[in-house]
Amino acid sequence: MPPRFPLPGLAAGAPLPSALAPMQDVTGLPFMRLLGKYGPPDLFFTEYFRVHAHSTPEKWILDSLHFHGTGKPVYAQLIGEDLFHLRRTARLLQQHPVAGIDLNLGCPAPKVYRKNVGGGLLRELEHVDRVFGTLREICECPFTVKTRIGFDDDQPFAEVCRLAAKHDIDGLSVHGRTVRQMYRGEIDPGAIRSAAEALSCPVFANGNITSVEAARAIKAATGCKGVMIGRSAIRNPFLFRQIREYREGRPVFQPRLRDVRTYVEDLWSFLARPDLPDRNRLNRMKKFLNFVGQSVDAEGGFLREMRRARTSMDFFTVCDHWLA
Repeated sequence: MPPRFPLPGLAAGAPLPSALAPMQDVTGLPFMRLLGKYGPPDLFFTEYFRVHAHSTPEKWILDSLHFHGTGKPVYAQLIGEDLFHLRRTARLLQQHPVAGIDLNLGCPAPKVYRKNVGGGLLRELEHVDRVFGTLREICECPFTVKTRIGFDDDQPFAEVCRLAAKHDIDGLSVHGRTVRQMYRGEIDPGAIRSAAEALSCPVFANGNITSVEAARAIKAATGCKGVMIGRSAIRNPFLFRQIREYREGRPVFQPRLRDVRTYVEDLWSFLARPDLPDRNRLNRMKKFLNFVGQSVDAEGGFLREMRRARTSMDFFTVCDHWLA
């Protein structure tokens, strides 16, 4: 049996290990490298590799396995439902430097779940059983799952946990909302707690973990092993560093607006590509700043002005006004 969740210090009982949640078109190689500078999590997950009859592993996601340079383990995430092609893709990915294979069982985007993948699979638990069995058999490395607690409600979640135990998965990351909830409302700590109590593998809590205090609270409420953070790590790229400082008993860094301005400048640099025109690069920046801007001013003035910027000069003028 392969080793479970190769997190630094986890076997020795390290408190509150952290993971970066995969977010498609956002948490790719540039952002992974940026977190390497600002303070990486203990574990990364790639954007999902799409799996279907004509798929091959996307090069830009493979690059994030090979060139992230953080020194941290990286899991390759798959999204799909065809057993033959899941097996084929998992076999291919294990030829690359993966810490493990992760299954996306929770993506709430309608264009995804309508294809019966991601969160859509939670409507067909008999097929989830087959998918788990297929990946458990083909994975010579750890096999983990990231899931929501159900599609319309949380009724499927107990069965998901039973299947996770049946197939001896190596880790479960639980976003404590249903697919229908998307990112609205509070998460359900009771569901995460039930998984942590029922399973022998590490359970990571995901959803609304916005600070060190929120990470401590979800661990206390659920008994989870660690935390997986997505949107909040984009809003505050220092969050994994802060969690590490807290668990090591050191003073926790508190960023100021000028640190946010430096972050914006670094994002601009890390997103650079020779083939990427400034306008496209600016649009990529706006995708990140949609998260960052929520912490700049409560009235949303920064977000409104930033979204109206049409050139890099306009964009950085707005940033200088709000963040200098």
